[in-house]
Amino acid sequence: MKFIILFLLLFLSISNFAQKDSLQVGSRYADDQIYLSVSYAQFIDQPTVISKSNFSYGLSFGFIKDITLNKEGTISIAGGFGYGYDFFNHNLKVQKIDNLGVFSDDSTISKNIFKSSNLEFPIELRWRTSAANKYDFWRIYAGLKFFYNISNKFEFVDEDDVSFEYSDINSYNKLQYGLTLSAGYDEFNINIYYGLNSVFNQSYIEGEKINTKILKFGLIFYLL
Repeated sequence: MKFIILFLLLFLSISNFAQKDSLQVGSRYADDQIYLSVSYAQFIDQPTVISKSNFSYGLSFGFIKDITLNKEGTISIAGGFGYGYDFFNHNLKVQKIDNLGVFSDDSTISKNIFKSSNLEFPIELRWRTSAANKYDFWRIYAGLKFFYNISNKFEFVDEDDVSFEYSDINSYNKLQYGLTLSAGYDEFNINIYYGLNSVFNQSYIEGEKINTKILKFGLIFYLL
């Protein structure tokens, strides 16, 4: 399987460069890409009784289609699809009782983690200093990213060293979205995601509504 993926990436790269080499200065072109990102992640806007999350991360990859808006190709819009995996080491105790999510603060639990898999759909407005035959350039891409959750799992270990796992919590918000910003030079770019809607739907802890959102910042690599 790994060999097939590497072969496809190599084939697409060769095809892309062969196509770009045939372009002339001033030719109209698009910058379709495969993207890979790795991010440091945090839950933000947590309830007041919950402390800051510990080390957490996110990984994602996908394909994005570019549509130029001017002849020079310096301005474009783009849309794509991909897959994302998030791992949170957090301090919110989540249980599923009678098929409903129940939230609490419990300092006695350990190894309190959350994992999720998502389909993601980025939409970007792009500015860059590229040209038809210029492959290394500065870029600033800003936009929105939508997530559709396909699985979520909450795990923790209590004070008696008993493990608990709860999957597909109904209170978890299946559709999430946020602002994105990528900026950098060539393949190496910083990337920020700021969630705009809550991770949980109509959920409360000690009478306080849970408005937890996701913040990510890290690196994104554009291939092809």
